[in-house]
Amino acid sequence: MMANLADILASLHKLESPKDRAGMARFGINVENALGISVNTLRRIAGTIGHDHDLALALWESGIHEARVLASIVAEPTRFKGQHARRWVRDFNSWDLCDQCCQNLFWQIDGARDLALTWVTSPGEFTKRAGYTILAVLAFKDTLSDTDVTAFLAVVEGGAGDERNFVKKAVNWALRQIGKRNQYLNRQAIACAERLLTRGEKSARWIARDALRELTSDKIQERLRARAD
Repeated sequence: MMANLADILASLHKLESPKDRAGMARFGINVENALGISVNTLRRIAGTIGHDHDLALALWESGIHEARVLASIVAEPTRFKGQHARRWVRDFNSWDLCDQCCQNLFWQIDGARDLALTWVTSPGEFTKRAGYTILAVLAFKDTLSDTDVTAFLAVVEGGAGDERNFVKKAVNWALRQIGKRNQYLNRQAIACAERLLTRGEKSARWIARDALRELTSDKIQERLRARAD
């Protein structure tokens, strides 16, 4: 595994692109220890590797931004535990790394929902974002019941007053994903957004307006009707 690690890291360094790294920075990505490699390229590399738990852990410990994204793709969800997620989340320093880990891996591990519900109360910006991102993915992809997902709305309301950019966007994301699951949850999410509109915080009103734009749109309503049929 360690020989493969050295080869993979060497390959990543060969793909380094200062131009693309500058482009990442323009999108608000922390490019400290970044090489400037696209996620699509990392997914192609992951396809040649397959899943490897030990390699994923070693890639993470390299500290290289792209190696950490790659780690989230090649990790084995059945072997990756809450203790590993809690270790990785302490290193989150950029919204994209947070989102990649949550979407590629964290939502699939045992105890993902409990982990998310703990993290949404964290004072750390990226840890809190991770909690809401996991809820967003679970709401849309998982086989949770409507009752379980409806309970996420109270968590959305609880975090809607956080003015930090990366948190409020994740809260908004969770609300929109809940509302796109089915017609019932769409109505529940719209009602939640309407409650947020009455609150005093700017972030709550922004979350509400943005969510309502999508959740009440003809495109989403037609999609939900077709799904119900």
